Amino acid sequence: MRLLTVVAAALVDSDDRVLIAQRPAGKTLAGLWEFPGGKLEAGERPEEALIRELREELGVAVKPACLAPFSFASHAYDDFHLLMPLYICRRWDGLVVPREGQAVKWVRAGALRDFPMPPADEPLIAPLIDLLGA
Repeated sequence: MRLLTVVAAALVDSDDRVLIAQRPAGKTLAGLWEFPGGKLEAGERPEEALIRELREELGVAVKPACLAPFSFASHAYDDFHLLMPLYICRRWDGLVVPREGQAVKWVRAGALRDFPMPPADEPLIAPLIDLLGA
């Protein structure tokens, strides 16, 4: 089974809310909510990929020192196995502006379960609740 590594960020604002984005129509798992991020390109380190993805998807600039490794998800889909490190990010430059037609929401960690998420994202909710509270 092919291993696919993607990176994700829990952007946390000053009110301890987490940003989630809805997968747009036409993409796999469309309509589900997820932590922003994406696939690594050839030769890219996870932090580089995440910085690039956050800039491309949300228009924010993040410095490597502002990404704190937090947790990871490991999930077997039908045709590949996904490994997804999750970073906490509390500092970035710029305003979050969805650039790929996706909806975004700032939610409390305790409310994350109210949003349907891909199976790989779901196990990341409990550690976020432990960190940020409900």
